[in-house]
Amino acid sequence: MPTQTKTFDRTSTTDEVLAGIDLTGKRVLVTGVSAGLGVETARALASHGAQVIGTARDLAKAARALAAAGVASNAVELVEMDLANLASVRRAADQLNAAKPVLDLVIANAGVMAPPFGRTADGFETQFGTNHIGHFVFVNRIAGLMRPGSRLVMLASSGHRFSDVDLTDPGFETTVYEPFIGYGRSKTANILFAVEFDRRYRALGLRATAVHPGGIRTELSRHMGDEKLQGLFDQINVDLAREGKPPMEWKTPQQGAATSLWAGLVADADAVGGRYCEDCQVSPVVTSASIGFGSPGVRPYALDPATAKALWARTEEWVGESFDLRSAATAQRNLPDA
Repeated sequence: MPTQTKTFDRTSTTDEVLAGIDLTGKRVLVTGVSAGLGVETARALASHGAQVIGTARDLAKAARALAAAGVASNAVELVEMDLANLASVRRAADQLNAAKPVLDLVIANAGVMAPPFGRTADGFETQFGTNHIGHFVFVNRIAGLMRPGSRLVMLASSGHRFSDVDLTDPGFETTVYEPFIGYGRSKTANILFAVEFDRRYRALGLRATAVHPGGIRTELSRHMGDEKLQGLFDQINVDLAREGKPPMEWKTPQQGAATSLWAGLVADADAVGGRYCEDCQVSPVVTSASIGFGSPGVRPYALDPATAKALWARTEEWVGESFDLRSAATAQRNLPDA
């Protein structure tokens, strides 16, 4: 993959990050291509020659959204997958493993934020089950399709600051449900998954990173409503002003998706592997609890290797499935053009 020679920032767009990069012959899988950042990510990749595989719960909606963004109907292969249903996740993975598309990049983009309390088809709290559990099973099941040199990009969030993971009560059985605590747990889990995936799969030439896209008005915030969303935005700016920092500004989808593509295709693998990135940069670790939600940086608990290992082990228990590196290595060796 190309290595970075230019510095990018929070205003950089997908096309600026990919300027001069020909992705012809590369295949990228993106989850959640029916709205928002997933659509823009697929559009940018396809416009630079990549073959894109996009997953979506509603394929008709995805096709309409991609067409509206100017993406040719033959530029993205759509695969049906509902991350809140492990039977659907496993069917999608089985479909891909049967077809054996060789992957150069996987972007785990799909997700849900701050819904009312609910459970997935398998009984997990909606956010944890969708954002973490579904992606955990799917990515591990298709890891053998990723050629050496491939990367995994997990879409996380500064929302990880709301909460560390809770390995004893992930489903709010004994604690009161708060939508943003649930969101924080799931986004911290996304980062920890990237940390442990990077450690485990590095032996196969695979790397992983987590990214925060920034604040973008997309369908992700549909459960909040305009008033709550504006209230969160205002509180972030109060915190930033107290810290002597400039106010937060909304990003466009083109700016929001830029960090995913930067981390997956442009940045040095050793620089981003096992790390958390935002604004097309590797983020600093922030230890002060007084630093507000909107400030750049990652909480140390989200990068803790011991917690990452523990979460991996517990998730395997929860889903009743273990993932053997040897199986992925065998599948990788048998890829058609690897």
